[in-house]
Amino acid sequence: MAAESESELPKLSELLEKGWQILEEVEVGSQPAGAKEVQDKVKRGLGMLEEATRMVSQLQLFSSNEDLDEISSTDIRYLLLPALLGALTLKQVDLSHRLQHLEAARLYFLDFLKRCHDYKVSSFNLPGQEDAAREDDEPVQNTRAGVPPNLTAMAIQRQAKIQRYKQKKELENKLTNLKASVKSGTAEEEQVREYYLLQLQHWVCITLEEVESIDQELPMVKARAMMKGAEVARPPRPTRPPMKPFILTRDALQAKVFGAGYPSLATMTVDDWYEQHCSKGVLPDQGVTSKPIDEEQEAVERERKEEQDDPDTVQKARNWDDWKDTHPRGYGNRKNMG
Repeated sequence: MAAESESELPKLSELLEKGWQILEEVEVGSQPAGAKEVQDKVKRGLGMLEEATRMVSQLQLFSSNEDLDEISSTDIRYLLLPALLGALTLKQVDLSHRLQHLEAARLYFLDFLKRCHDYKVSSFNLPGQEDAAREDDEPVQNTRAGVPPNLTAMAIQRQAKIQRYKQKKELENKLTNLKASVKSGTAEEEQVREYYLLQLQHWVCITLEEVESIDQELPMVKARAMMKGAEVARPPRPTRPPMKPFILTRDALQAKVFGAGYPSLATMTVDDWYEQHCSKGVLPDQGVTSKPIDEEQEAVERERKEEQDDPDTVQKARNWDDWKDTHPRGYGNRKNMG
């Protein structure tokens, strides 16, 4: 039973190859990076590469006391594990854990670069060492040439990127020629060793670019995380009382009628209002008219006397008519004269 269970366990080489294959499929796939199928595949690949890393550690395949020539051709490929883990970690798209993913990937890449630097896989400066070396060289160069430090640093960085790009393309061409024979198993041991050495050099170029990109993104992600933390810590705003209904008035008359901001709403019906005013005796049918009662009575009495040919009334009417004949309409009104 023990022999059967051990045979069912995946081999170290299978874990490396399957995890590496998943990384390549995700990079060239047509599905969106955030698709559930893609993210499930990324997690599965990370699990394989992490298990392979634990097995390498248990087997103690590498030692800081040995040189690159002392590593066997079959084991040299396992130096790629940290680089593959870092690249696959960056394929996770959960923004809420972006900071953790960036920091984890950077650690993987730096571990890979340090191993390659110690084994002298290729000639390069570790991130951080390059800046220190540049600071030591800049005072002498700037004194001689009279060039500002920032322009010198930018020129050196640009030149390094150009050389790295050319080296990367050259390595890709060499890898293409060897890949078919290595994957088919027909390559000789020397070709297999050369193939994985080229892969190490190729991934050195990739990881240097990735570390530089991560260092540019990290400050922005940290600032965004701090802003979210400040929003959570900020006390909630007190709730405002509901606004009272109001209307807009066109002029002062409407403002007097409706009031400023509709201060009071109707509290009685029309019938209640009518009964209230009836009790006070201020309605039109209760004696409130447009003319006083005395004036109406005088007009009625005057008409009655005229109909009965009352001498006094007739004489007053004649005198009024004579006065109107000698005094035209508007007589005495001098307000409108120029």
